[in-house]
Amino acid sequence: MLKKSILIEKKSSITCKYLQLIIKNETREASIPIEDIGFIVLDHPEIYISLPAMNLLVTNNSSIVICNQSHLPNGMFLNLNSHHIQHEIFKNQIEASQPLKKQLWQQTIKEKIKNQGLLLQKVTKSKNKFEFLANKVMSGDSTNMEAVAANFYWKSFFEHDFKRERFGDYPNNFLNYGYAILRAATARALSGSGLLNTLGIHHKSKYNAFALADDIMEPFRPLVDEAVHHIMQNYDEQELNTEIKATLLNVLTRTVYFKNEKSPLMVALQKTASSLQQCYTGKRKKIKYPKLWN
Repeated sequence: MLKKSILIEKKSSITCKYLQLIIKNETREASIPIEDIGFIVLDHPEIYISLPAMNLLVTNNSSIVICNQSHLPNGMFLNLNSHHIQHEIFKNQIEASQPLKKQLWQQTIKEKIKNQGLLLQKVTKSKNKFEFLANKVMSGDSTNMEAVAANFYWKSFFEHDFKRERFGDYPNNFLNYGYAILRAATARALSGSGLLNTLGIHHKSKYNAFALADDIMEPFRPLVDEAVHHIMQNYDEQELNTEIKATLLNVLTRTVYFKNEKSPLMVALQKTASSLQQCYTGKRKKIKYPKLWN
């Protein structure tokens, strides 16, 4: 069953009763089965959520995402005990060899560059050399083809002069919001497969608690880029509002394609995370990334 993504932007109280999440504000009260919730995004400084409600959500492997004063996702709560052989999985992940991690990063960047090329072709209606660039990615991306592709990608993607920056001008604010939601979804999937988000295959920083999510989300970023491009074509607003945030949140339900099946992105991330876990145990050699477009 496809889990729901819930955005709360009003002063509200969130409690639970009989495995139902009770959301109450000045105008209405809603009741939602906790088992139906995949993400709940809290975007108001006066939201109250009870500890029993948080515990039930986390036990259900639902992600609780909190936003900062700029309305950007700023943190999340995840289940730390979501797999029955957690210790064994952690051990395999910690002891993963450097050659294995370099191969996994090579696969990841190849997929990212291919997806960037496909989206760019959809947007510009012209062919590009991203397939060629993807095939030049070496183990560990030692020649940094990711940066080469990104330089051309961002110069060609938007019609106006654009520089991709974390704290840059519009539409960076839309991209940042979408990427933060994607990061939360990826972290949730990895945690659900028993993996430790802190241990990345490429990203490493003593300040980054979600390095592995930052790695695995890379090939999925073009889905956010596509959504932002659509928003720019259909909305005049340059600031995040409820409708735009809801559009970006809907990326999680976007259909993607595996060899013999299709699934929503939220479900596909779980399959990708499970395949990564199998790479650490030696059962697989490749991460199972879906096609973003059929």
